[in-house]
Amino acid sequence: MTLLVVGATGTLGRQIVRRALDEGHQVRCLVRNFRKAAFLKEWGAELVPGSLRDLESLPPALEGVTAVVDAATVRATDTSSIKQVDWEGNIALIQAAKAAGVERFIFISILDAEKYPEVPLMDIKRCVELALAASGLNYTILRTAGFLQGLIGQYAIPILEQQAVWVTGDSSPIAYIDTQDLAKFAVRALAVPETVNQTYPVVGSRAWGAYEIIRLCERLSGKEAKVTRMPLGVLRATRRIMRFFQWTWNVADRLTFADVIASGKPLAAPMEETYRVFGIEPSELTTLESYMQEYYSRIMKKLKEAEYEKEKVKEKAMKRKLKRSPFKNKAGNKAQ
Repeated sequence: MTLLVVGATGTLGRQIVRRALDEGHQVRCLVRNFRKAAFLKEWGAELVPGSLRDLESLPPALEGVTAVVDAATVRATDTSSIKQVDWEGNIALIQAAKAAGVERFIFISILDAEKYPEVPLMDIKRCVELALAASGLNYTILRTAGFLQGLIGQYAIPILEQQAVWVTGDSSPIAYIDTQDLAKFAVRALAVPETVNQTYPVVGSRAWGAYEIIRLCERLSGKEAKVTRMPLGVLRATRRIMRFFQWTWNVADRLTFADVIASGKPLAAPMEETYRVFGIEPSELTTLESYMQEYYSRIMKKLKEAEYEKEKVKEKAMKRKLKRSPFKNKAGNKAQ
């Protein structure tokens, strides 16, 4: 099967590429920058130029493609807006895939998107879901809540480096999932006929609140977190200010997630049916505990090695200094 992966250089997209290649698929990646995507080519993927903003690039990229896996979404730092990429770009991709005769379309969406129409990205994801369902394509929609990978920069590193960890009050628990596990579901969907024209939640085994994650990181790192509570009103005011400037629209739109996190409603879903249909066991998924344990084990080992090397350098410097000292003294005595 020949796949076109859109959003292939992203945190999730690259895992989908790797998984699809490992399972023997021919993988094509729609990329804007060949230099930044060079690692995908090294893995064995084909790179084709284009983007969801360049509508003319889509038909050539889809030639001979059996299935599309759409993991694209705008980043907060992108110059393109959520509307341009996540709405207009995805709709154009669906239309182009339909015209090209693509057999399957896998779309990565957000859990409970229909419950938060005031959040731009969630509202757009839901609208794309509806457009995909009405397109006539054989689709599968996977709805996720958050990635374990994002917790490293949000909690693990700041706690280890004794920096502030920002928390918005009593945040809603979220069932985070490893992107490698989500990629497994995305690629498996292509081989399971029962997933055609269906929507499934794909989330972690349990929902974690912010303070639970902080306590876990404290225990694993041996450091005490410096928690700073950010009032929801401050975030809302910041969001309104950022909406005045076009170059910060994406950041402003992302800040609307604060309302979701502060709602008190867990972002989680039962996974029994998903496991059954996809033929994947719950034990195959990475838990948040094991993910953080592995991260801290690696980073603490590196820190110990760095400290050891630092001590060796200091020891060598001290030995050189001690070796030089007698000669200097002897030369001084001769001069006298």
